[in-house]
Amino acid sequence: MKDTYQQLLGIFLDAKETHAKAFAATDGQDPEWPLWYADFLMKPLGVVLSASFTKSELVYLLVLADKEQRLRAPGADWASYYARFFTERFT
Repeated sequence: MKDTYQQLLGIFLDAKETHAKAFAATDGQDPEWPLWYADFLMKPLGVVLSASFTKSELVYLLVLADKEQRLRAPGADWASYYARFFTERFT
């Protein structure tokens, strides 16, 4: 489980960095961020979790993780929270 968490954390940190570069012109602002992240994360999350997602399913999970993190751990690092969120649900 810890290995899965570490792999997911690396994937989310990579996505965070890539998204920041892709949206540097807007200072990282992207109101449709779940769509971008779903495209970027679908394959690597599927491999690590041995799961398949539709884009809609992954968007739903990302939005759910975002809402839970804001409610339960408002100051937490989102990448760590998401890695834990996906680890708990898929392992």
